[in-house]
Order: sequence, then structure tokens, then C-alpha cells
Amino acid sequence: MKPYFKYVALSLAFSQTIATGHAALKQTDSLHNIPLTLRQVWDRAAAYSKAVQIKELHQQGSIEQIKDAKAERLPELSIEGEYARITNMPVYNNGIFHSPSQFEVLHSTHTVGADAYFNLYNGNKTNIEIAERKTENNIAVEQKKLTVAEVKLRAAAYYLDMQRSIIFRDLLLKDIEAQEKQLKQINTLKANGVVLKSDVLRAELKLSKQKLSLVQLNNDLAIANQKLNILIGLPDEQRVEPTKNSEQDSIALKSNNDYLADAGVNAYQLKISEQETLLRELQLKNVRANVSPKIGLFGMYKYSYPQIFLYPYSPYLYGIGMGGIKASFSISSFYHNSHKAKVAKLEYESQEIEHSQSQDNVRQQVNEAYRRFNEALNRVEVSKVNIKQALENRRIVSNTYFNQTSLITDLLDADTQLLQTRFDLAAAQIAAQLQYYQLQYITGKL
Repeated sequence: MKPYFKYVALSLAFSQTIATGHAALKQTDSLHNIPLTLRQVWDRAAAYSKAVQIKELHQQGSIEQIKDAKAERLPELSIEGEYARITNMPVYNNGIFHSPSQFEVLHSTHTVGADAYFNLYNGNKTNIEIAERKTENNIAVEQKKLTVAEVKLRAAAYYLDMQRSIIFRDLLLKDIEAQEKQLKQINTLKANGVVLKSDVLRAELKLSKQKLSLVQLNNDLAIANQKLNILIGLPDEQRVEPTKNSEQDSIALKSNNDYLADAGVNAYQLKISEQETLLRELQLKNVRANVSPKIGLFGMYKYSYPQIFLYPYSPYLYGIGMGGIKASFSISSFYHNSHKAKVAKLEYESQEIEHSQSQDNVRQQVNEAYRRFNEALNRVEVSKVNIKQALENRRIVSNTYFNQTSLITDLLDADTQLLQTRFDLAAAQIAAQLQYYQLQYITGKL
């Protein structure tokens, strides 16, 4: 057998194996497919994403911190008890080098008591602490929203990737079917001595490459499917069937200024940066409040045995209490707190600059996403025109080839160009939709 005939035989066998495997795979997939819209995927992603669950726990923790800060307004209460054994008390009347006389003491003491303190004023630190915890909670809320948006965007990317692979696969299957019919026609011409054996080999080679591309598309689809399953909490082997998204037909391009206005109000990065700036300001106020008097009410009552609080002592149980108002002021805070206040002020000023930088970043991201979205929409329109031109070119070349006025390479190139333009249109539509969600994510609307 000549080498090229052996190659044709192997190529045909390989093509049949691929086609059989694809049919079996398609039949298996249909048994496990779950149709999901993009909205349903987003709902599952928000519920099952581990990244979102982590942010949810952080948010719950910040709520508990608010409650803990508010609890600082309650009075401080404590109880105490003490039992001790006392040694003899020698008194050295004539110096330590002479024998002492012994002073009679009671060798056991008992004390039980309670005390309380209620803060009236401490430089407003308690209220500032509560405001800090609330601000941290606001940051945790926005961070969770940002994470949800990130997860939705990633889910949309996997989902649209699956849609693109399915569209490519369907286009490729139709093209393979058309190529097989065309190959039969070429074989007929070859049997009649109209074309050369090389024409048949070229057509078979192209058909084999198309079937190999089909295997790659199936693998791409399976990989994207597993990534999506992990994100939305489904088993790895579960097959998801993307459904047509009705939003695709309603996607419209607004002006760049409209998107900038939306980002200025809703962008997650700006909201987080704004709350972080407020937090730094509160921290500065908290440090400055260290140089403030502390005023509060206090009270205590205790039972003790023996009575050694007042002289003369007595071997009896006694009770004593006191209460009043207490004020204190740390003079050392003037020089201990000065550098802390400067550090807090510098951190606040640094955060203000970071907030301004965040505004610049969001503005740049909006502008880039807007232009890419506009570019994607233009590419869709150009791809539609290219398909019409490729169809007409394919029709002309097909007629001229079968009338023996053009080469097989011209026919195969025309087929390739037509398939490529269809691929380009599908890819452009998917890219435009993904770019739309990217723009929605940046402006805080996803």
C-alpha cells in the first residue's frame, strides 16, 4: 500500500472514531443536562460561593463588634473574695540583732465585696469606638457586595464560554456535515476522471482536522462546565445547559458620562475607599481623645474579718461601703500621645490620597470598559457583513470549482473563510455580552 493511501485509511478510521465518540458523549450529556439561565447561575453562585461565604462571616463578625462596642456603655461590675493566713508579727524593740517581742495578731483574714464603675465622660471615646465599628461593618457589607459582583462576573465568563463552545460545536457539526457531502461530490468527480486524487486527499485532510477541532471544543466545554459547577455548588460531573439570555437582545450602549455618573454613585471600590477614609478620620479622633479627663460614678461594698481598716483593730466581722464621683486626668498623655496623634493624622491624609487614586482608577476603568464594549458591538456588526460576503464568495467559488474553472484550494479556503466568519460573529456576540457585564461590574450595577 502506498504511503498516502495508508494515510487516507488511517485518517478515515480516526474520523470515524471521533464521530462515534462524540455521538456517545452527546447522548451521555443529554441524560444529565440541567438547563440554567444566567440569572439562575448568579443566584446559585451568590449562595454557594465560598468567597461570598467568607465575606458573610466577616460581616457577621463586624456586627458582633458593634454590639461589643455598645456594651462599653454599661457599668463595670466586679466581685472579689480573699482568704489569707497571717504570720506572727515580731517587734524588734532593741534592734534587729536582739530578740523581738511578739505582737498578737489574728492569723486568718476574710474579705468579700463588690464594686462598680459607670463612665460619664472619657473624651467621647466610647461613641467614637461605636462609630468605628459601624464603619467597619459598612466596609464589610460593601466588600461582600464586591465579592458577589466578582463571583457573578466570573460565573458569567464561564457561562458565556460554554455558550461560545456550544455555538462553535454546532457550527462545526454543520460544517462537517457539509464537508462530508462535498467530499462525496469530489469523489464522484474523481471517479469520472474530472479531478485529481490530490483534491480528494485535501478535502479528506480538512475534514479530519475539523473533527479533531470538534474534540477540542468538547474538552473546552467540559473544562468550563467544571469551573462553573465548582462556583455554583454542583458536582463536577453535572452537565449544565446554558439557555439563551434574553438580555443579550436588549443590551444598549449609553454615553460614557452616564457610566461615569453610575460609577460615582455605585462603584464598590469607591464606596469601600470612602468608608476607609471615614474610618481613618474616626481613628484620628479616638487618638486625640486620649488627652481628655475621665469622669465616672463609682461604688463599692465589702465584708471583712477582722477589722483592721480603722484603729483600734477588733476581731469582728465588719462591713463598709463607699460611693461617689471619680475624675482623673493623665498628664503624661500630653507627651505620650503626641506622636500617636501625628501617626494617625498621616494615615488619614494617606487614605484621602488613596481615595482620590481610587476615583482615578475607576474613571480609567470605566473609560476602558466603555470603549471595549463599543468596540465589541462594532465587531458584531462587521461580522454580520462578513458572513454575507463569505457566503457569496463560497457560492461563487463552489460553482467555479465544480465547473472546473478554479482549484480545490480555492474551494477549501472559501469554506474555511465562511466557517471562520461564523465563528467570529459568535465570538463577537459573546465578547460583547461579557464586556457589558464587565462594565456593569465596574459601575457597581452587577
